[in-house]
Amino acid sequence: MKFIPHDYHQYAIQFLTEHPVAALLLDMGLGKTVTTLTAINELLFDRFEIRRVLVIAPLRVARDTWSAEIEKWEHLKHLKYSVAVGTSAERRQALHARTDICILNRENISWLVEESSIPFDFDMLVIDELSGFKNHQTKRFKALMKVRPKVKRIVGLTGTPSSNGLMDLWAEFRLLDMGQRLGRFIGQYRTAYFQPDKRNGMVVYSYKPLPQAEKQIYDKISDITISMKAIDYLQMPELLLTEVPVRLSKQERERYKQLKQELVLDLPDGEITAANAASLSNKLSQLANGAVYDDTGAVIPIHSRKLDALEDLIEAANGKPVLVAYWFKHDLKRIQERLRKLNVSYQEIQSSDSIRNWNARRLQVGLLHPAAAGHGLNLQAGGSHLIWFGLTWSLELYQQTNARLWRQGQQSETVVIQHLITKGTIDERILKALTQKEQTQTALMQAVKAELGGRPCMQKPTSHKPVPCPCKSKPRRNSCKPCVLCKSRSLPCRKPARPSQT
Repeated sequence: MKFIPHDYHQYAIQFLTEHPVAALLLDMGLGKTVTTLTAINELLFDRFEIRRVLVIAPLRVARDTWSAEIEKWEHLKHLKYSVAVGTSAERRQALHARTDICILNRENISWLVEESSIPFDFDMLVIDELSGFKNHQTKRFKALMKVRPKVKRIVGLTGTPSSNGLMDLWAEFRLLDMGQRLGRFIGQYRTAYFQPDKRNGMVVYSYKPLPQAEKQIYDKISDITISMKAIDYLQMPELLLTEVPVRLSKQERERYKQLKQELVLDLPDGEITAANAASLSNKLSQLANGAVYDDTGAVIPIHSRKLDALEDLIEAANGKPVLVAYWFKHDLKRIQERLRKLNVSYQEIQSSDSIRNWNARRLQVGLLHPAAAGHGLNLQAGGSHLIWFGLTWSLELYQQTNARLWRQGQQSETVVIQHLITKGTIDERILKALTQKEQTQTALMQAVKAELGGRPCMQKPTSHKPVPCPCKSKPRRNSCKPCVLCKSRSLPCRKPARPSQT
C-alpha cells in the first residue's frame, strides 16, 4: 500500500528527523507507527545518521503491529527487521540477526541488558507506549537507564503520558533526556513542582502540584514534545458518554456502609476482610458490581442491580452489537450466566477468532477486559456501543478500551459509551478520578500541542498578513518568524489567491 502522508504526518516525521530526543504524544488512530518508521527510514538511508534501531513495545504490539506496518507500506518494505519475542533462543537469534530494526517486548529489556550478554549495539531507541516506563523503581526502567548513554537518538511514543497525574512525567522524561529538563532525581522534581497532600506526621502518602507547576513543567518539555489529538485531524465520529445510575436497596446500602466503615463484613456465607486501603477499594468495587470474593476465594453474590441494568441496555440495543467491559472474573461469569438465560450470542474478545467474529458482526455481545484491550486491537468494525460494567482506576486502560470503538474507521456517526454507576458507592469516586486525571492529561496535551505547518516560511517577507500564532499574540507584520512570546513556530504565511482572469 502506498503511504500518502497528511500534513500532520509530515510535521511529525520532520520533527523526529530534526530532534535527537523526541516525545510524540499521538492520540490513538493517528498512525504513530508508520510515522516513526518513515522517519527511521529517512535517518537510515537518506541522512545516514543511524545504523541500527531497537524498538521496545508491549508484547502484542512488538509481536504483530510493527512488523505488520513494515510489510504493509511500499516505502518501508526494504527495511530489514527481526522480532525478539518468544523463548530465550528465539530472542537471541533475532538480536544477532543483521537487521535495520530489532523489535523487543518491554518485559525482556532487563533480560537483554543484564542477563543475555549480548552487546547493546543500537544507536537509536524507540519506546512505544512510553507510559510503561512511568515508574522509576521498576527493573525495566533501571535496565534501560544503564544503556541510555549509548543511544544517540531516542523517541518516546504514547497517547497517555500522564495517566496518573503529573508525577508520571518525571520517569518518562528522565529516560528521554537524562534529566536535563525535569531534574536527575525524583526528589528534585517533587520539591520543585509539588507539595505534600495526604500525610500522617512525617509520612507523605501523596503530593499535589504547586500553583503554576503544570505550566512550568509543560514549558520545560515543550521543545522536545509535540502532541496531536485525533479529533483535530481525523474525521472522528461523535462521542456520547453517559452514566446509567444503578440504585441499591436499603439493606444493600447498609452492607456497603458496614464494609466501608468497619473493613469487615459478616455474611451468612462467609467473612470478607479488607486489610488496607487498596484492598478495601477493591472490595468496595466488587460490592458495587454485585458480588465479592471471600477470604477463601469463593464468590458471594450481593445483588444483581447492574446485571438487570445491563440486560435493559442490551434489550434497548434491538439486536445491535454491544461491547461490555468488565474488571473482575466473577463479573464475567455472572454476565455470561445472564446472557445464556437471555439466549444472546456472545463471546469473550481475546483470541483472533473472537476478534474476527466481532468485526464480522456475528456476535450480539462482546465481553472485553481492559487489560486485554490496551494496544493493537481494532474492534471498530463490529459495533459502536460500549458498556462499562465495572470501572478501572487506570486512565490508560480506560482510554485505550474506549479507543477500540471510537477511532478512525468507525462507520457509525456516533459512538455511545455508557457507564453503569452504582449510586452512593466507590463507582462515583472512580469515575470522578478518571475525569480529573483526564483533565490533567488534556492540559499537558494542549500545552505541547503541535501546530501544523509549524515550519518557518521559506519565502521572503511579503506585504500580506501572516496567519496568527496559536498563542493569540499579534505577530509582527511582514514576518514569518517564530512567535517571540510562546516560542512556537507560527503557521506559514498564505498569500491571498489571485483572481482568475476571464
